[in-house]
Amino acid sequence: MSTPYAQRLNQPPKLRKDTMRITPLGGLGDVGRNMTVLEYNGRLLIVDCGVLFPEDSQPGVDLILPDFDMLADRLDDIAAIVLTHGHEDHIGAVPYLLRMKPDIPLVGSQLTLAFIEAKLKEHRITPYTLAVKEGQTETFGPFECEFVAVNHSIPDALAVAVTTGAGTVLHTGDFKMDQLPLDGRITDLRAFARLGEKGVDLFMTDSTNAEVPGFTVGEQEIGPVLDSVFARSKQKIVVASFSSHVHRVQQVLDAAAKYGRKVAFVGRSMVRNMGIAAEMGYLEVPPNTLVDVKKIDDLPDDKMVLMCTGSQGEPMAALSRIANRDHRVSVGPGDVVILASSLIPGNENSVFRVVNGLMALGAEVVHKGNAKVHTSGHASAGELLYCYNIVRPKNVMPIHGEVRHLIANGKIAEATGVPPERVVLAKDGHVVDLKDGKAKVVGEIPNGYVYVDGSSVGEISEADLKDRRILGDEGFISIFAVVNSETGALIAGPEIHARGVAEDDQVFEKIRPDIVKALEQAVADQSNRRDTHQLQQVMRRVVGRYVSQRLRRKPIIIPVVVEA
Repeated sequence: MSTPYAQRLNQPPKLRKDTMRITPLGGLGDVGRNMTVLEYNGRLLIVDCGVLFPEDSQPGVDLILPDFDMLADRLDDIAAIVLTHGHEDHIGAVPYLLRMKPDIPLVGSQLTLAFIEAKLKEHRITPYTLAVKEGQTETFGPFECEFVAVNHSIPDALAVAVTTGAGTVLHTGDFKMDQLPLDGRITDLRAFARLGEKGVDLFMTDSTNAEVPGFTVGEQEIGPVLDSVFARSKQKIVVASFSSHVHRVQQVLDAAAKYGRKVAFVGRSMVRNMGIAAEMGYLEVPPNTLVDVKKIDDLPDDKMVLMCTGSQGEPMAALSRIANRDHRVSVGPGDVVILASSLIPGNENSVFRVVNGLMALGAEVVHKGNAKVHTSGHASAGELLYCYNIVRPKNVMPIHGEVRHLIANGKIAEATGVPPERVVLAKDGHVVDLKDGKAKVVGEIPNGYVYVDGSSVGEISEADLKDRRILGDEGFISIFAVVNSETGALIAGPEIHARGVAEDDQVFEKIRPDIVKALEQAVADQSNRRDTHQLQQVMRRVVGRYVSQRLRRKPIIIPVVVEA
């Protein structure tokens, strides 16, 4: 495989004429934040624009966006944004990009556009959209895009083949090869084969399940398992899933109708997305099955099913709040909670924290680890082998996955005969040029995480997150002193207050004489008499040394010196 992942590269050279440049801004190294920028003869085409959800090491962060810096002064060059499907990790960052230029065309399937339009409405953005479907070809600037049906865990997913004078790039988006999907819409391998016959110069393939041997379990195998859980449950059932997983919601609705239960959607995104899916005909709601969540108090527990968000342990989602007893919905002994989703890498601790909380309340928790209540939406190794043999690409660039997934996908490509030097192992920010049927990494651009924290976007830095982690782990100490503005003599203090430190404030009385002595020595130098910053650093060093040696802690220390 070309380009070792950890290798540091220089800035890319100026793009040559009639060369296609591919720059991933997200999705290579993480499961999320998917975004790829294609450039040809001065114009740009963006494929997907998603978010990544934060981990425990990013406290207070709501979302993580791709880094749009490379686009900031080239917004007029963007021909379109092509969205492969409606999951948050592929569309969630669109509102933040359209804030910069609201009239960039959005291209996607009917359901995908409906989901993003509803999201943009909350951001008060009215987009320009173009709905496409499989078999359709559209041209955006110099990019000819052919859309191909693929099967995924959400209806209406599309792959896109982008052709320019430099060649053809086939981007799968997220896909699998379920041969008996619930909606009857299979991955169009005939189109893949036809494109392969014409010549695919770069095949960008979903890597999420590249380490999983064989084939991904079909959606139809989940229905009987859900049915059995519903059949034996005597009290309330709570099902947690992604708010866009229409197929799973359909199976829950069907099981509820069979056993005479009512279903209430819980969570704003769940209510919004399933309302859209039902209105557009992607979700068939059995008669007299849906009820408003406000009416659940009128239903007996054995007639109730709650379909909610929070399957990934998100702190503010419905399921986490239920586990924390911070929601109008409660669970207890005899209730059943079904986690109908896979674990996204990095979310394990959050999810099992919620599972433990629910079980502590007495609920039975059914999840993928103990029952087949979910199947992945991504192709496993056997399916990827089929695709490589069908397409026979000249070059391969694994996308969508952690480093281990990308490497595993690259090895599968090599096993089918793709030369190792034609397997491009790239990461976010790497710049790949496609010219004369050969793709190679030519450089790297700065590419970092952009954090959404409340209403602020991009203002939180890694240093801020480090401070938050220290505050959470080590605590906070403040030191206050007043000095005479003329003589520098200590007038009041030092007062020491600690928060989040196990020891009482009285423990710092031992260090007070040392602080006073250090301040007096510092002000003895006439040149430093009015340098309050230096006096603050003196107090920080004295307290920091004491806390480190005696208490074995490294809290944040905030010294304040005021002149009077």
